Amino acid sequence: MKAKITRELLRDTKPTTKTIDIMDTDVRGFLARITPSGAINYGIRYSDRNGKQCRYSLGKTFPSTSVSDAREEARTLLGSIAQGNGPAADKKARQAGRLTLFQFIEGDYGDHLRHRPKTADSTIERLKKCFVKFKDTPLSDLDAKTINSWRAARTKAGIAPSTINRDIGALRPVFSRAVDWGLLPTNPLAPVKPLKNTADPLVRYLTDDEETRLRAALISREERDRVARTKTNAWRIKRKIEPLPELPHSHFVDYLHPAVLLSINTGIRQGELTSLTWDRVKLDGDASIFISGNAAKSGKGRHIPLNAEAKAALTQWKSQQRDTALVFPGREGNPITEVKTAWRNLLADAEIVNFRWHDMRHHFASRLVMASVDLNTVRELLGHGDLKMTLRYAHLAPEHKAAAVGKLVRPMTPTTDEA
Repeated sequence: MKAKITRELLRDTKPTTKTIDIMDTDVRGFLARITPSGAINYGIRYSDRNGKQCRYSLGKTFPSTSVSDAREEARTLLGSIAQGNGPAADKKARQAGRLTLFQFIEGDYGDHLRHRPKTADSTIERLKKCFVKFKDTPLSDLDAKTINSWRAARTKAGIAPSTINRDIGALRPVFSRAVDWGLLPTNPLAPVKPLKNTADPLVRYLTDDEETRLRAALISREERDRVARTKTNAWRIKRKIEPLPELPHSHFVDYLHPAVLLSINTGIRQGELTSLTWDRVKLDGDASIFISGNAAKSGKGRHIPLNAEAKAALTQWKSQQRDTALVFPGREGNPITEVKTAWRNLLADAEIVNFRWHDMRHHFASRLVMASVDLNTVRELLGHGDLKMTLRYAHLAPEHKAAAVGKLVRPMTPTTDEA
């Protein structure tokens, strides 16, 4: 986007799910970057001696730094670059050895992550929460011994090995990027090996009774909304206020019911669900949905067939939708960002505890395995790159195991007493 950067422009430009770069038309190379979180950072863009496009952060944000001050600093830097000086290289040389962990995470590394806005904010939040002890520690002072001591303390506190491994897994690429950018000679986490997790994986899925209650709660919720809409319209008509659209029994009242039906019948992840677009849905013939590589956690696309219930739910939902790209749009057509309240209330109505939205994925996989579907097919449907991940979902309920063992029992041949 090109425009003259002004205070009014930055104030009025709303953040989106993608990073927005506004290139100034007054000073060529001066830019303002608006991140999905709403932060506005000043920077410059220029070509180095080899003609490579470079971006350099001024380390200043709006509105704490005025546009005019940032533009003047950019003008000075761009003039220095024109004389053969490289600010990015100078910055790395100055900061090497004394840049603190949080300065790096909140600065250049955070900017790098925000090129992937789907996971950037959650990754930064995890790093800052888990490693706050090292907030002001220079990168060069963090070594394998320090991290191992941190890990030992976490283990002693009862934190699960899998959780600790995920935390260190989030920290490892921080140092890899620091090495790539010349801030560190080697990655200090290279010698740190993952902890062995000896605990049995816990897979939460719905019993038959729980699934029945969940489905009943979905229907009851919609009926309550229909009754409430009828009462509201009666009140509005009485006061000569235009009534709201009716909620017929043939329609879903909102996204929750079709989203739940799609989830338990496809094992789709929540992020894949909220980013699913209608052009990835095929409802005629062999109905299916396509999860693109951009939306998939593995980065690889996959097709998931739709059974009769999932197809019927999406067909009905589509007939209710205006012309929107997203299958489950939020406000103003943007992706849904939060389902916790509606989901929590639904589980309370169904009297179901300790069950997350993601557990519908466990439920889908467990039902497949209990129906004797081979693990490789389950892996393909879930989008796992490695069968080892699928084994975590290949959980059979105790009653199914008992029934399987029971099939081995043969009737005993009666014996007679010898005369």
